[in-house]
Amino acid sequence: MRYHVLGPVGVHRDGGGVPLGGPKPRTVLAALLLNAGRVVSERRLVAMVWGDDPPPSVRGQLHTHVSTLRKLLGADVIARRPPGYLIAVQPGELDLDAADDALARARADAARGRARDAAPGLRAALALWTGPVLGGVTEPLLAHEGPALRERRLVVLEELFEAELDAGHHAGILGELLEAAREHPFRERLHAQSMLALHRCGRTAEALEMYASAHDRLIAELGVEPGRLLREAQGRILRGDEPPAGPDVPRQLPADLATFVGRAAELSDLDGLRGPGARVAAIVGTAGVGKTSLAVRWAHRARAEFPDGQLYVNLRGFEPAGTAVDPADAVRGLLDALAVPAERIPTGLEERAGLYRSLLADRRMLVVLDNARDCDQVRPLLPGTGGCLALVTSRADLTGLVAEGAAPLRLELLSDGEAREMLARRLGADRVAAEPGAVDEIVAASARLPLALAIVAARAATHPTFPLAAIAGELRELDDFDGVRTVFASSYRMLGPDTARVFRLLGLHPGPDVSAATVASVAGIPVRAARRAVAELTRAHLLAEPSPGRYTSHDLLRGYAAELAERDEPAAERQAALRRTLDHYLHTAWAADRLLIPQRDPIELAPAHPGVTPEELPDQRRALAWFQAEHRNLAALIQRVPAGQDTHTWQLAWTLATFFDRQGHWQDYVAAHRVALDATRRLGDTRGQAHTHRNLGRAFGRLARFDEAQVHLERALDRYRACGDTVGQAHAHGNLSWVLEQRGRYADALTHAGRALDLYRAAGDKAMQANALNTVGWQHALLGDHDAALAHCEQALALLQSLGDRFGEAVTWDSVGYVHQHRGDHARAADAYRRAVDMFHEVADRLNEARTLTRLGDTQGEAGQPDGARETWRRALEILDDLGHPSADDVRARLRPTPVAAA
Repeated sequence: MRYHVLGPVGVHRDGGGVPLGGPKPRTVLAALLLNAGRVVSERRLVAMVWGDDPPPSVRGQLHTHVSTLRKLLGADVIARRPPGYLIAVQPGELDLDAADDALARARADAARGRARDAAPGLRAALALWTGPVLGGVTEPLLAHEGPALRERRLVVLEELFEAELDAGHHAGILGELLEAAREHPFRERLHAQSMLALHRCGRTAEALEMYASAHDRLIAELGVEPGRLLREAQGRILRGDEPPAGPDVPRQLPADLATFVGRAAELSDLDGLRGPGARVAAIVGTAGVGKTSLAVRWAHRARAEFPDGQLYVNLRGFEPAGTAVDPADAVRGLLDALAVPAERIPTGLEERAGLYRSLLADRRMLVVLDNARDCDQVRPLLPGTGGCLALVTSRADLTGLVAEGAAPLRLELLSDGEAREMLARRLGADRVAAEPGAVDEIVAASARLPLALAIVAARAATHPTFPLAAIAGELRELDDFDGVRTVFASSYRMLGPDTARVFRLLGLHPGPDVSAATVASVAGIPVRAARRAVAELTRAHLLAEPSPGRYTSHDLLRGYAAELAERDEPAAERQAALRRTLDHYLHTAWAADRLLIPQRDPIELAPAHPGVTPEELPDQRRALAWFQAEHRNLAALIQRVPAGQDTHTWQLAWTLATFFDRQGHWQDYVAAHRVALDATRRLGDTRGQAHTHRNLGRAFGRLARFDEAQVHLERALDRYRACGDTVGQAHAHGNLSWVLEQRGRYADALTHAGRALDLYRAAGDKAMQANALNTVGWQHALLGDHDAALAHCEQALALLQSLGDRFGEAVTWDSVGYVHQHRGDHARAADAYRRAVDMFHEVADRLNEARTLTRLGDTQGEAGQPDGARETWRRALEILDDLGHPSADDVRARLRPTPVAAA
């Protein structure tokens, strides 16, 4: 026998189901099973089956149900024991007991610190919950026993996530953990676990945003502050007690939908791809038909076959604003996911694609390329090896890929049965079965599109007492629309006026997703009001929250919102919303840049317009995380700033320069500043032109396009002179010095470095004066004038030590080491290099630490200390390999044995 209460109540004998009849005999059986081995009184059985108002013949009916069950299960299974009945269940027969046993074993493993053993046991226990608990019983028993059983499942789920986190599987469980937190918005342990998983995956900003969202939700809806678990998780992250984990196998799949239904044939077709050879599948179909849901469902089913990871990128090929992802940017994102350091990523698309394919060559990975515009957007992202599979979704037919060997799969509309099943999964089978006519109307009005059905279901789920006929009637009233737009209009009409306005104005936002603070600025409302609005839009399925605190929607919905804004919002209000949006990003980016590089000379911004709520960024880590989250929005915004807002254009580009530089987004760096330069020319803003030419010069220098870099830097110098900006001139001379050094023109480089030093002295800027002193010393060293080099570097050291600038001091000690090394004073060179290494380690600059270690090893080798040199090179190589830096090969070559010449 196998008895089931952790899902539909049932019995299986020898693998076959035992027919139990209707709800009442099932309820009698369930009540006995929940008290297996104990007597359950007739009085209690009556209360569980019939509630507070049993019929006069209740005892006779009860005896009939018990008699029927005894015939089905065996007379010795259910025994009469006054004042009631007792069911005898053998060990392992009841799913509830099996779950408790598995849970006890897993808890014992966890208590012994064996999280990797505990997690599978907890997952096995969780698998015994096969659906809504006590399915098929009467309402009194379900109301009395259901909450406790559901609570037991949630406890197992939380313990499973705890074990997975302890085992270091944060990346692998992130999707299902976030989905569980969304399903249980007031379950603080799930939210605390989600915060830690996000943080360990390097998504700290999202983790802290999740805390802020939970905080506001608890206060707004329950009137309470977050509890201990949430506060402790936030504190651990902010204090650094919970450091982010190192690179992990990428697990980028979005969360699977628990409400996914049907598509058995399509899933089977995808299963057929499980074979040798390079594989590509193209899922094509109309908008809203469920291509992404199918791809994600199958990807989760198949992910065990791709142990080296799963990559996901939304190519946004059909965005209303035309912001499809450039293939070079898409490859860059995939390389980031593969933990390739920024300095190792090439600038060109072909080179990036080649590196990407090389990294995948010996791996088994699944790559999901969602919402592709056309074949050209996809081809650079396809793996070139038989161990990988690419799953592409698109509204286009992608016939070019099919001609090249991709397996096509055309996704049609849901069948009537699948559409009804989808509604039943979201609303409950009983509710759907009770109004078949209304369900047929809803299915027809939704055109059997999953997107439309999900929106209708969200409307019905938020009003569980509404007859489905009433919702079908709402759709009939909108017969001016067709298909999915009917559903959009129906849900939109049900929004409160404030939320409806937010929905309309979000149609004006140019990027793919938004935060609550961005929503507040777009609409000119407080953040708390914005959170309430996005919560209502999310419940209505008009917005989605794919990661904590980031909101997006289907491109059809964004297009619909933009149409509403154009129709219903006055031109003045649309313009005001765009200005607030620009101010939000500009003022937040300016503050974030100040955190990344406090010593940078700031530009002056005009005050933000009323209603703007910039993001609050407490530290450098949050600033970098914000830039990473908003990168695509900012890049799109710069290209689409409306006429008359040229100051915002060039200032936004200026705020992004540091981020682009440090993250290696060189093409974005150039593209943004070219647009910015046009804006400064239209304004006639000489200082803005100077800043923008200088940033373009730096960007072209990073791309090794030194002719263009020099032209822009010389123009920047001219314009800084024209507006009398001494420090700006010094910066331009310093940049020119670096460019000329890269071109091997050391004497010219020294001239510009000397002019920068004089100008910094005139301006009284001691920090930059110290930097320039080191640069002058370095240029003297490259020219072989070691005495002058050492004199300038020693002046720089004294000034840096007085300022407490440990990074600048490290750089200068490295220069000093170089000077002594080339003078043949190996002891003093080694001492200087070791000081630099210690300081680079102190400020966590691992790349410069490795570079200086390499020079130290060279010095030791020159001094006749081969063992010391090899040990130092090994330390450098360990860092460079960990960073994936290309110069690791140069160090590795130093460690190879020197060939012995033949006699």
